[in-house]
Amino acid sequence: MSAALTRELGAFLSRLDFAMLPATAVHIAKAGFTDCIGVMLAGSREPVTRLLEEVLAAGGSRERASLYFSGEHAPAMVAARVNGTAAHALDYDDVSLKGSHPSAVLVPAILAEAEAVDAPGTAMLAAYVAGFEVWAELIRRESGNYQRKGWHPTGVFGAIAAAAACAVLRRLDADGAAHALGIAASHASGVMANLGSMVKPMHPGNAAAAGILSARLAAAGVDSAPDALENAQGFLKALSPEGDVDVDAPAERLGREWSIVGEGLSIKRYPVCYRAHRAIDATLDLSTLRGIVPSAVNEVRVSFSRTHALILKNHRPQTGLAAKFSIEFALSCALIAGRVGLRELADPFVQRRDVQDLIERVAIDVNDEEEPGTSGYAPYDWVVIALSGGERIESPRVQYARGDPRVPLTAHDMWVKFEDCAKWSGIDLDAEALFGTLQALERAASVREIFASARPRKTTR
Repeated sequence: MSAALTRELGAFLSRLDFAMLPATAVHIAKAGFTDCIGVMLAGSREPVTRLLEEVLAAGGSRERASLYFSGEHAPAMVAARVNGTAAHALDYDDVSLKGSHPSAVLVPAILAEAEAVDAPGTAMLAAYVAGFEVWAELIRRESGNYQRKGWHPTGVFGAIAAAAACAVLRRLDADGAAHALGIAASHASGVMANLGSMVKPMHPGNAAAAGILSARLAAAGVDSAPDALENAQGFLKALSPEGDVDVDAPAERLGREWSIVGEGLSIKRYPVCYRAHRAIDATLDLSTLRGIVPSAVNEVRVSFSRTHALILKNHRPQTGLAAKFSIEFALSCALIAGRVGLRELADPFVQRRDVQDLIERVAIDVNDEEEPGTSGYAPYDWVVIALSGGERIESPRVQYARGDPRVPLTAHDMWVKFEDCAKWSGIDLDAEALFGTLQALERAASVREIFASARPRKTTR
């Protein structure tokens, strides 16, 4: 007998309130907002963001939502789509939930819809947690690996999670929230084949816009199948037709055990695919400790999982976009530049002769042991560097990348990254004031305070 999962989720969303949230959940949600807005600012200058903005430029709409704190505005669904794309354009946004990018979907959707309903910071945080919890409840039911099936979880689960967040912002009742989820199930999309292309950053943007549309349609009276998620021909079964998904278990943990507290967010230190981060940490540590000269490197060997070898698929990248999914580039960059940052993920750096030469000397050792319940992680990653004099230097086994909830970034680290992203954007704004507002988001009486805090200070001489 199938549990009424769609209805259970709708009922949970209808009763969720900020007062229910554990302090840790609020802290994590604020980190999600802060980091996502930082990387959204940095991604606003990427070609894919500008191209999408031009294509979606709407005329004649009186609704106004902010485009990445730039002073420009667009209808809410357009703003969410563009901002979500910007947030993911540099692959610098946070990671959780089996390799998903929750904040790049949830934050743009919530920002745009909060402007439409003039929501306070507490409602925005509750909406974020709602989206995260629904995302977690759905994705945990899969015993296989969505990425290996060809699905990009950010796109397919993000649409439903964004609908959940917007249902909370609009205070939909249980039936309305369930309908919003069911509507969003027919908007969900995103395939792994598009990783390393301009389309991939559009997955969270599409999902954010779909979430707003789904909640608005439900509020207007559009209904959906009452079991759109758990039906034999519903969302979960369609993603996993081979049957390794559980649609029968009741959603007993909702509102009792908070997934956002258990899972947390991994805040990225490097603007590349997160599967490369453990090996980058290992390489940078070795380089710093031993003072390695790149020209003296004969070979770099890296060990990680077969799934991650599939995702980090660009072995000889020639562009910054392709380099985001190249372990060979990531480790070469770490050794040559001593960092992996926004300035290195540019075509001229990727194409440098010394970078391309070192890329040729990076070899992969595939580890077939993968940790259950993860997005294909090996128990650890490690790096061995062979030098021209015959010496072999071996890194420790790295289980957690810096920025993982078990090795979290400090508040100072968060600010350094945010400030760097704000400067990279070229947008004239008060980054320090905006950062401070986001870090105390529950105190904002209106979403408008967030945008007001970002306005550059006027100086007098």
